[in-house]
This record gives sequence, structure tokens and C-alpha cells, in this order.
Amino acid sequence: MNHPAPKDGRHPARDLYESVVLQARRPEFYLNCGVSDSVDGRFDMIALHAFLVLRRLKRDHERTADLAQNLFDTMFEDMENNLREMGAGDLGVSRRVKAMAKAFYGRIAAYEAGLASGDEVLAEALLRNLYRQREPEDPGAMCRYMRSEAEALDAMDVERLLEGEVAFGPPPGSGADQI
Repeated sequence: MNHPAPKDGRHPARDLYESVVLQARRPEFYLNCGVSDSVDGRFDMIALHAFLVLRRLKRDHERTADLAQNLFDTMFEDMENNLREMGAGDLGVSRRVKAMAKAFYGRIAAYEAGLASGDEVLAEALLRNLYRQREPEDPGAMCRYMRSEAEALDAMDVERLLEGEVAFGPPPGSGADQI
């Protein structure tokens, strides 16, 4: 599904999604945080960062509902295109995209509950979804990262998001997160 370009030529949802993907591809998540460098691991990192942005957009729902929907649509359009590039046939793509959307909704619920609760609940959600039951070296690193990013996004002016701008902090283990 292609979204028509706004009259001013901007694509805020696409810009937000590109920022999500750039952050999700940071090698520190895979090298230092124990995330699997695989199709599933990359999906999970995109899902985690998209969740954080969508969570922030939800706070200003009246102003951001269209942007949030466009971000979601952009994400799953990209997932569909990637599956096609990997050689999945039409029937397989539809089935897999539906499964990915269901998985994403499950992650949203788990991460939302985790951020609203203590680190134990968030760590359990990350262990189940991001790590697929493999114990990372520092299980608290991604919990701290998610809480820090959620707080930073909560403090971000909604106007920046409406313009398609989002900035994430350094991943755990990057060195810059120690400052």
C-alpha cells in the first residue's frame, strides 16, 4: 500500500520508520546485547523500536492517530516487500505478514505491561520475545535501554514526531551509553 506524498513532499511516517530501522540495525544490539543477528532478531529489534515510537504517539492520539497508522502501515509494507525479496510467494507472504502483525501486537501488549510494571515483568517480556528464551549475558541491559528510550520519547516534543523526527540514544554496550 503506497501512501500519497503530502503536498509539501514530506513523509513523516516513512522518516520515522527509517529512523526505527537505522537504530534497530545498530550492531551493538547483536554484538553486545545478545540479540540474534537473524531475520527474527532484526524483526524483533524493529518491533521494539516501533513500539517505543507508537507508544509515544499514543499519548497525543488526537494529533497523531493518522501518523501512527501510517507508521504501522509503512512498517508492514516494508516487511511484505522484504519477504518478497527473500523469495516468498504471494500466498506465503500474506500468511507470514499476518503472523508478523499478530506477533507485533503481542509484543506491544507485553512491552506496555513491562514498562508499566517492574523490571521483572519487562525482562520476562524481553526474554520471551526478543531473546526467544535464550538468556542474554546482561538481561537488565535491554530493560534499562527500553526504559531510558521510553522516558526520552515521553519528553520529546510531539511536533518533532509529526515532522518525522525521532532520535534514539546509544545501544547498551556501545560505550556512549556509559557516559
